[in-house]
Amino acid sequence: MQTDAIHLPAIPAADLESPPLAQADTIPSRWYWDPAFDRLDRDAVFARTWQGIGHAGQVRSEGQFFCAEVAGNPVIVIRGKDGVLRGFYNVCRHRGGPLAVEPEGCVRALQCKYHGWTYLLDGSLRGVPQFDRVELFDRKDYGLVPVRVAEWEGQVFVNLWADAPPLESYVQGIVEQIAPNRLGALRFVWRVEYDIACNWKVYVDNYLEGYHVPHVHPELVKLYDFQSYRTECFDWYSLQHSPLSGTANLYTSGEGEAFYYCLFPNYMLNILPGRLQTNLVLPLGPARCRVVFQYFYTDPDAPSVRKLIEEDLAYSDAVQREDIDICEQVQRGVESRAYDRGRFSVQYEEGVYHFQRLLKGAYRAFLAEPGTNGGSRP
Repeated sequence: MQTDAIHLPAIPAADLESPPLAQADTIPSRWYWDPAFDRLDRDAVFARTWQGIGHAGQVRSEGQFFCAEVAGNPVIVIRGKDGVLRGFYNVCRHRGGPLAVEPEGCVRALQCKYHGWTYLLDGSLRGVPQFDRVELFDRKDYGLVPVRVAEWEGQVFVNLWADAPPLESYVQGIVEQIAPNRLGALRFVWRVEYDIACNWKVYVDNYLEGYHVPHVHPELVKLYDFQSYRTECFDWYSLQHSPLSGTANLYTSGEGEAFYYCLFPNYMLNILPGRLQTNLVLPLGPARCRVVFQYFYTDPDAPSVRKLIEEDLAYSDAVQREDIDICEQVQRGVESRAYDRGRFSVQYEEGVYHFQRLLKGAYRAFLAEPGTNGGSRP
């Protein structure tokens, strides 16, 4: 994906600095609505971070695959005959046709839907119809372009950037923090998507703080001990957690602890006793995003768990509708003449500050690289 200098925003150096939380401003409003920042987000952030795009249940068997889009690029993840999970650009090396057009499936080989070039599951080119008269052509030079892929606790991630740190460094410590919860043992149950009229950063900001909960989620506030609410920040993720209130209700068993992780930039893990909800926030333009929710449970076929799932889904949808409404109103606010930037609550908005500091770092590193303004590829 090429980067054109005329599409990159000019950012004052001071806006990329991160003073201490108690002294810091929030990011400028322009970052939430200017198309130049939508382009910068794609190249400097999404193309260079680990993106959680699916789960292991989709690719357990030989030939199983699923497709996704990452930073505007089509990708495919597939299980090989040797059991190895591989990622590739979903792009034929002939003239850019798609290898798969369905979201997921199972195949013996990958065949381009445009001209029929065929690739083995390891990405090597096998079949090239009507190409016998072509000179200086070697199939070994035209295998699929690989994409970094990794599995963690039943979730599948890809990264388009060859120089990114390994996924393990992004998630280090989470497994130990949530014990005895075991995310990899949970089974996928449900997926739902919401299209929202706000910039993806508005949605992430909202997720990362409990400051709004008493005002936006009157039912949700009853579930947790907000006197014990706290945020912890790590290299690549932040954690919001609080003991449950102890009162049984639709959304919890009334005991244990809730963990809310946000892996920079756009992937959330909502962990409650016996279940996991993942949220993936995808930009759809300067002022729109899509949030993909996936739900995982222990023993989802048990009658008691089926009832819990039904109640959870209804409750979660109600909370999400409240978040959608406030995020869309905030988008209108940050686009107004009245707003440029604000300040952080030290008690409740450390997670937002942490996210915006990582965002500034991603912008700063990308814009400082040689060739960025000349059309380099991420």
